[in-house]
Amino acid sequence: MDGMTSPAIRHPWSDPPEVGCAVEVAEGVLWLRLPLPMALDHVNVYALDDGEGWTIVDTGLSSKKTRAIWQTLLDGPLKGKPVTRIVVTHHHPDHVGNAGWFQSEHGAELVASRTAWLFARMLTLDVQDSWPGETIEYYRSAGMASDVLAKRMAERPFNFADMVYPMPLGFSRIKQGDVIRMGGRDWDVHMGNGHAPEHATFWSRDDNLVITGDQVLSSISPNLGVYVTEPMADPVAEWLDACERLEALAKPDHLALGGHKLPFGGLPTRMRQLIDNHHSALARLLDDLGTPKSAAECFAPLFKRTIREGEYGLALVEAVAHVNHLYHIGSVTRTRRADGAWVYQRKG
Repeated sequence: MDGMTSPAIRHPWSDPPEVGCAVEVAEGVLWLRLPLPMALDHVNVYALDDGEGWTIVDTGLSSKKTRAIWQTLLDGPLKGKPVTRIVVTHHHPDHVGNAGWFQSEHGAELVASRTAWLFARMLTLDVQDSWPGETIEYYRSAGMASDVLAKRMAERPFNFADMVYPMPLGFSRIKQGDVIRMGGRDWDVHMGNGHAPEHATFWSRDDNLVITGDQVLSSISPNLGVYVTEPMADPVAEWLDACERLEALAKPDHLALGGHKLPFGGLPTRMRQLIDNHHSALARLLDDLGTPKSAAECFAPLFKRTIREGEYGLALVEAVAHVNHLYHIGSVTRTRRADGAWVYQRKG
């Protein structure tokens, strides 16, 4: 869902770095940007100067184009110094995509939460040439439009390995409460959740920097999706719980370095906005469920805008997440419709 901004939220830089260039956001901390071939057309990555080498936080999608950009960055803004460590905030392809390349070709150490590494390595090995029956059943249970479903079934399934470089064995684990030294600073590790399980965020002890990944973003809300791998998951509850916990750490002068959009100040305000926005969306959805609807029929109250074809998949998994949440907290009932879709209705 789109977020909101307010005067309390500040953007010190109005423009992102050009491809192949860097913006220094603090001493020894570079903001870089890589393109994505989707509606959200970029991912932010960060390079932290460790003296003899660099720590890179997140890596972009795996592609020859992206790796060519990385080579330009290595030869230019990164001054030819080696990348000795890759830190991954979470397992999504736009963040972990080139981690294996840096390990295999540059000898970099991979640092990640155990869950992020397990998901990424498992999914890269799970290559499917045809649609599993469970996936088709999941889409039908969510009420996916028949024309959308038919079009998907005619195409090769998306495979994680299409966008993630092969990952060798071995990584270094970070967990809640750890301290990691990067870019001449000590950072407290605090785990988020909801957008991705065991999503790492980093809070500098030495200045006002926070690397938020996709847990907290400046002008959009992180996607909270339910997938066939865990169809009864409640990422909305997990994300709200994590944000309430992280909100207690946020200070007005923090500079938040997110995985997308612009770095920003005003972190406490933004976190409260995001939490309140989801509660508002849940209230709108519950009000709309006076009549039974499938997840796919809940786009209007949730998103308050037209969902385009390129956004349909992410909108559907987010709609499932929100009806799942209402179901888990006992606010709605669900019944199976003749076409196989679960339909949800407000109690009372």
